[in-house]
Amino acid sequence: MWRLIAGIFLGWGLGANDSANIFGTGVATRLIKYSTAIILIALFVIIGSFLEGPKCMNTVGEMVGLTVSTAFIATMAAAIIVSLLTWRGLPISTSQAIIGGVMGIGLYDFFRNYGSLHFERLNKVVLCWATAPLAAIMTSYLLYRILGFLIEKYLRRPSTRDLLIETLFILSGCYGAYTLGANNVANITGTYVGSGLLTPLQGALLGGFSIAFGALTYSRQVMVTVGEKIVPLDPFSAFISQFSLSLTLHIFTQLEVPVSASQAIVGAVVGIGLVKGVRTVSRRMIRNILLSWIATPIFAGIISFLTIYMINLLTS
Repeated sequence: MWRLIAGIFLGWGLGANDSANIFGTGVATRLIKYSTAIILIALFVIIGSFLEGPKCMNTVGEMVGLTVSTAFIATMAAAIIVSLLTWRGLPISTSQAIIGGVMGIGLYDFFRNYGSLHFERLNKVVLCWATAPLAAIMTSYLLYRILGFLIEKYLRRPSTRDLLIETLFILSGCYGAYTLGANNVANITGTYVGSGLLTPLQGALLGGFSIAFGALTYSRQVMVTVGEKIVPLDPFSAFISQFSLSLTLHIFTQLEVPVSASQAIVGAVVGIGLVKGVRTVSRRMIRNILLSWIATPIFAGIISFLTIYMINLLTS
């Protein structure tokens, strides 16, 4: 059971990094206090993990044939990459980190034993990775236009409008934390479920509590990055970007593919930037995030590949 340490470590990293995307825009615009935000994130992440988390477990756990030992190696490789980039304050894709780690194991088995790689599953995952931020951009753009028009037309009193936006923001944030748990908990313990060490329910609960712990202890720095450095947001824009993220994660949960909350929130914020004018989007920050997305699966795969290679070299 000591091998579960890697999953707990990765869950902490996801909570510290990806869960910050849920309320980051609201904290930056002072719609909600940081302390309140992380408590709500922790609570609803656990609920989402428990109720819908098992849906994506097979996508991660059955990508390649995993033993308990290789599940540990793949998860630890992902955890190392997530922790390093979290320390740098960059929002990254935990989904890409764990898939990269798993594929490193799969490539080693392929070259050593001519095993099988399930490229059809990988193709589906990669397609969803590409689609998720685009879906978030489109969703936030349309919601901003439509809801903005309705609020402007029917809510003329500023006090009523502000109260509504604040309430909607908090509700959509709880929904976002729920969908984060539902969609991303498979990244934490899916390998252990695939190797038979945990049942889907056990994996969902362990992963959910690990994510909650990360959110409670080390999420402030990435909240600042997401909330302030990509595009300036007013309270209404913060709500739209957050709600778009939540819808995106929930849709891909039903498709049984874990996608990046970081990619979705960045896509949603970019959608807001397109409404306001593309010049408001920080191209430098977007470039840095894109580079981290590319590097994440590659380096996670290299770490897991080299680790299992060295272990087998030393024990053979």
